[in-house]
Amino acid sequence: MKIALSSDHGGFDLKENLKEFLHELGHTYVDFGCSSRESVDYPDYSAAASRAVSSGECQLGIVVCGTGIGVAITANKIPGIRAANCSDCFSARMAREHNNANVLTLGQRVLGAGLAREIVRSFLDAEFAGGRHQARVDKIMALESADKC
Repeated sequence: MKIALSSDHGGFDLKENLKEFLHELGHTYVDFGCSSRESVDYPDYSAAASRAVSSGECQLGIVVCGTGIGVAITANKIPGIRAANCSDCFSARMAREHNNANVLTLGQRVLGAGLAREIVRSFLDAEFAGGRHQARVDKIMALESADKC
């Protein structure tokens, strides 16, 4: 699977750690930055990775910042993205199985590298269950085209 990967400075070290892990799992990735611990604006990097998922260039995305919150908010502004900020394996699995999440966001300052790797594994190994969940995901996606107030 081809994964879009990005971070800001607060998630740089974890993103770099996850590159090796994705390779170990047999996945390829596209790194949309950042490229150091120098301060950057997380929306730029979250949006770039999310756009790659939205366009189909990558199947899924993983985006990291200090908490995972800012990059999740940003990712969810990109049409077609369902980003989930997860701090445990169960939530990561459910995000894929029930919500068909296509971007996982993580917080480097919240998670250790070992737990983050297990969360990534849970997210990538899970598949959308469809069925009754499809109608709910359809309702979520319909909000993107709803009339704006």
